[in-house]
Amino acid sequence: MIESSLFAWLSATTLIVVHAVFIARAILRPHREPASRLAWVLVIATLPAVGILGYLLFGEVDIGRRRSGRRRDVARALQVLPGTPADVPLRDAHLFRAGQSISGFEAVGGNRGSLFSDSNQNVDSMIADIDAAREHVHLLVYIWLADRNGLRIAEALKRAASRGVRCRAIADGLGSRALVASEHWKKMRDAGVAVAVALPIGSPLLRIFKGRIDLRNHRKILVIDDRITYCGSQNCADPEFRIKPKFAPWVDAVIRFEGPVARQNQHLFVADWMSAVDEDLTDLLRRPVEAVPGGFVAQAFGTGPTVRNSAMPEMFETLMYSARRRMTITTPYFVPNEAMQGGLCAAARRGVDTTIVFPARNDSRVVAAASRSYYEDLLEAGVRVHEFVGGLLHAKTFTVDDDVTLIGSANMDRRSFDLNYENNILLVDASMTESVRRLQDDYIARSIEVAAADVRKWPLTRRLWNNAVGMMGPVL
Repeated sequence: MIESSLFAWLSATTLIVVHAVFIARAILRPHREPASRLAWVLVIATLPAVGILGYLLFGEVDIGRRRSGRRRDVARALQVLPGTPADVPLRDAHLFRAGQSISGFEAVGGNRGSLFSDSNQNVDSMIADIDAAREHVHLLVYIWLADRNGLRIAEALKRAASRGVRCRAIADGLGSRALVASEHWKKMRDAGVAVAVALPIGSPLLRIFKGRIDLRNHRKILVIDDRITYCGSQNCADPEFRIKPKFAPWVDAVIRFEGPVARQNQHLFVADWMSAVDEDLTDLLRRPVEAVPGGFVAQAFGTGPTVRNSAMPEMFETLMYSARRRMTITTPYFVPNEAMQGGLCAAARRGVDTTIVFPARNDSRVVAAASRSYYEDLLEAGVRVHEFVGGLLHAKTFTVDDDVTLIGSANMDRRSFDLNYENNILLVDASMTESVRRLQDDYIARSIEVAAADVRKWPLTRRLWNNAVGMMGPVL
């Protein structure tokens, strides 16, 4: 009897000590918002064992000691070489200083761009550029499917490799796992395409000891001959997105850039490639860069779990506070931090025509609920909220006033802020921004505007669900 009581006491004491240790770890973890610390403390304290397991799996942003060390070594080897600074308008200089603080790239002039708002047209253009490549093709993508468009891109890479073009392709280990495990991946390699897997999963049971399994490379980069690059939301897949067909079509937006900004995307690709493959590509970054006469100013930057904490939300917030007349945003996933939510509301309150467009049907029920938990505050501040009904609006676009555009892979959620590797391009050009704005206006025309009265009519159960999920935003 005494022995059983002693065992029970020791077990309870051990459990309390273990919980205390993990609570202290969550509190002391650097680069974490107070709300995130509080959320994890509550999870650990109220869900014995399960909370600790959840924290071990998802509580810390850690890609693993070996991978972190490899990325640090690559970053030192790929020091950003100074370029020719662009003549940036004074009113926009602070935007590019913010971008430069992330990846070290200066704003560069002499760029041109073409906007693609149809996935099939975008893939057609990508394939045409691959078929015209003379020296190299570099592709980095999160989701690569063995569907029509995905295999068309694979075939284009194989054709290019067969005529002596050096082709390198990286696909994320989770987002592209089916293709990586298929015969198509092997056939590309056999045809001379150098292939690599970003953040391979390996054994899921062992991943807990090697870093978080859900830290992913979400970047979407195509660089051709160091002078053409694509940036936007497009994966190597059909718009029908057959792995989640009930949400189709996926609606994407991409800009094809030609000019010095391609070198900056090249730098991001090379960093990811050298982190995954033992091949030195530093010579590619030392070549002279040619500008396109009469082009616009642009700047690329990349963020991720090994980049300065909160770099991407800082860029979004800088754009929000720079807006003077109009600001329009499209994003499929919206789980903002407090500063970003405050920036949107502050813009509307000071008279900026602020509009944000979400998909009406989201492929993530949890993220959709969390997003809608923010509607009431946005609407009360004067932000116009629209829900797109023509498929899953996957485009990540941000326009400010008459000439500023941000486009890329990053969503406005905490996964893009803290967990994923992302890439975006910032540009200043009235014509290019007008093209993006026309596309945004088309999305708005195909959307239903959400009114504050509509939100107030939501059933109590729906509001409870949305707000309960929204409370877990720091954990999501």
